[in-house]
Parts: sequence; C-alpha cells; structure tokens
Amino acid sequence: MIGANSISALTAEKSIGSSAALTDRLLNFILFVAVLANSFVFVEPSPHDALMLVLLLACVTAHIRFDRKLVPLLLLLTVYVIGGGLSLIQVGNEVKDIQYLGTSLYLCVASLTFACLFSDGNLVRLAIVRRAYLLSALIATATGYIGYFHLLPGSEIFLDVTDLGGTIMARVSATFKDPNVYGPFLIFPLLMLMIGFLTRGVRLLSVAVTAVLLGGLFLSFSRGAWIHFLVSSAVCIILLFASIRQPAERTRVIILVAAAAIAMVLFLIAMLSIDSIRDMFIDRAKLFQPYDVGPGGRFTLQRLALGMVMDHPNGLGPFEFARMFGIQQHNQYLQAFLVYGWLGGATYLALVAITLVVGLRYARIPAPWQHYLIAAYAVFVGEVGEGTIVDTDHWRHFFLMLGMIWGLTVATINYHRRLRL
Repeated sequence: MIGANSISALTAEKSIGSSAALTDRLLNFILFVAVLANSFVFVEPSPHDALMLVLLLACVTAHIRFDRKLVPLLLLLTVYVIGGGLSLIQVGNEVKDIQYLGTSLYLCVASLTFACLFSDGNLVRLAIVRRAYLLSALIATATGYIGYFHLLPGSEIFLDVTDLGGTIMARVSATFKDPNVYGPFLIFPLLMLMIGFLTRGVRLLSVAVTAVLLGGLFLSFSRGAWIHFLVSSAVCIILLFASIRQPAERTRVIILVAAAAIAMVLFLIAMLSIDSIRDMFIDRAKLFQPYDVGPGGRFTLQRLALGMVMDHPNGLGPFEFARMFGIQQHNQYLQAFLVYGWLGGATYLALVAITLVVGLRYARIPAPWQHYLIAAYAVFVGEVGEGTIVDTDHWRHFFLMLGMIWGLTVATINYHRRLRL
C-alpha cells in the first residue's frame, strides 16, 4: 500500500519533471528564433543581439552547465575583451566606440553560450540550429533575389550599389549591410546540405535549396566569399572522407563529389548566360580591383596599419584607423591589434590557432554529431583565411561556429570517456 508521503514524493517528482521539460522546450524555441534572426543585421544592435540575451537567460533557467573544459575559451575571450577595454580608454567617451566594444563583449558571451549549449552533444538542439540557420539563409537569399532582379518597389535596399569611376556595381547584400558578410553567411548551410548528399544520398528538395543558396552566394559577387566556399568545401570533403572506413562508401563519396563538381560547372554556365551577371562576374573575377592597389588601396592601407600596430602597443581603439585614413585596413588580424592592442591581438591569434588545432583533432573522431563539427570547422577555416582580406570582427556566424567547435569538442571528449567506462 502506498503511503501519503510516497504519493507526495511522486507528485513532486512529476511536477519537477514537467517543469524541466517545459523550460527545455522554451529554451529550444528561443534557440530557434535566435538563430533564425542571425541574418537580420541591418543595424547594430540587431534583433539577434537582443534575442541572444533572452537565450542566455533561458540557459540559466534550464540549468545548462558550464563544462570546465571550456575554461580555455572563457579565458581567451575574457583577455581579448580586456585588451579592447584598455585600448578604449584612450578614445574617451565616444559613444560609437563604446558600442563597438559592447558588441564585442556580447559576441564573446554569445560564443560561450553556444559552447555550453552544444557541450552535451544534444542532437535535438543541433537539428534546431540546422533548421533555423537554413531557414534564415533562405529568407536572406530570397530578399537578395528580390533586390537583384527588382521584383518589388524599393527592393534596392537589399543591394550594395557602388559607383567606381562611372561603372555602377550592384552586389547583393540581402538582409546584411555588406555583401562580404552575406556571402560567407550562406556557407554553413551549404556545407550541411553537401554532407547530406554525400552521406544520405541526393534528394530533389535539397538540390533545389542548394541551387537557391549557391545563386545567392554567387550574386554577392564577393571574391572572398567565393574562395571561402571553395576552401571550406575542400576541408569538409577531406574530413568527411577521412571519417569513412568502408572502401565502398569512399568510392561512393568520390563519385558524388565528381558529380557535384560537374553540376557546379553547369550551374556557373547557366548563371553566366545572363548578360548582366556575366559582365559583373568578369569584372569581379579580376585578381586585383582598383581599391586593392594604389596609394589608397587595400594593400597600402595594410602596410600602414602594420606600422601603426608596431608604434601603438595599446592599439588605437575602434574606428581610429578609419578616422585617420578614411577607410578600414580590411584585415582581421591587423584589426585585432589596432582595436584591442598587443594584448588583445596576441590573444586573438592564440584563440584562432588553438581552435584550429583542437577542431582538427576532434572533427576526425567518430561521434553522433561529427558531421556538425566537420561543417563548423570547415567554415571556421575558411573565415580564418578570409580574415586576411576583410574584417570578421563582428560576424555573428563566426562566433556561432567558434562556440559550436568548442562545445562539440567537449561533447566528443565526454562521449568517448563514457564509452571507455
């Protein structure tokens, strides 16, 4: 016979279980909305920024734990922001500069939040991120098509229009402020779709979605994004190939990669059959653009920036280089030293190097979430390379990839420790 105390205990346990399930569902919903808003960055702070604060609160409510193996990431990001704070002192009370460092702080917190969320290898949450990111990319790409082909009145807001000596260049920026951010944003979902083709087979809907996203990436006319995609795709395929043990599966992957390469060539030919696209492609495909060379060109500014770095151990603070020379230096590593000083710059280099090493090691180890880690790592490699020609300092998806790599690395370590017990 069950006593009154036993009934009370069972009721309390059921109540606690229901409450935990509710907070977990709420957390997953907020995660979906936050990642979905990742592409809406017309302004700073963006809607995504506010939603990340809500996500952080939801993580606390759901008792998402901080694994001590994330301490290196926490320390590196903390020192990085401290370097920026010390550099900020010398620019006084400029509101824009303070907001810049505030955004850096928020993005570091966001990266840690994602790392904690993924450190238990929760496949449900990973699937939520995949769906939300893919939907966000499709929405952004749709706005890009609307702008590029002028399908609606006022749709030019989705374009970045530049007049270069009488030549008008219209590049798709979609829901971003810059085509050079929009293009790289599309690469993670493209890699996830690619992995799906190579591991689960070709599906018509996935092929259609891939074509839509590839078109969006192409119309950004971002040379950095194009190279980024090729590099990240190569890294992704190599890691995926290395993770396959069966010879028959490896042969299948090789055949599918060859078929995908042919399909890409055919897709490019189809895009270039449109005169306006072909003319822009020919212009953008040149090795050097007018703004790359000359006294005020990208490479000259980078040489000047290097000299400024050597002369200012505490950096210059945000936007100071642009105030001096009229434009940023377009190099993330110089940016790290100029804005965050030698302390922050050296920490950023350490963060990138350690993440590359750690991610490479654990992306090769089998785990239920290995494909997510491979895709995130491949994107990260591409963005590390692209950082040599553009500032990636405040790219939201960069910090998402950073958090995903560290979180899934911790999940993989814990997973294999449990297997050995």
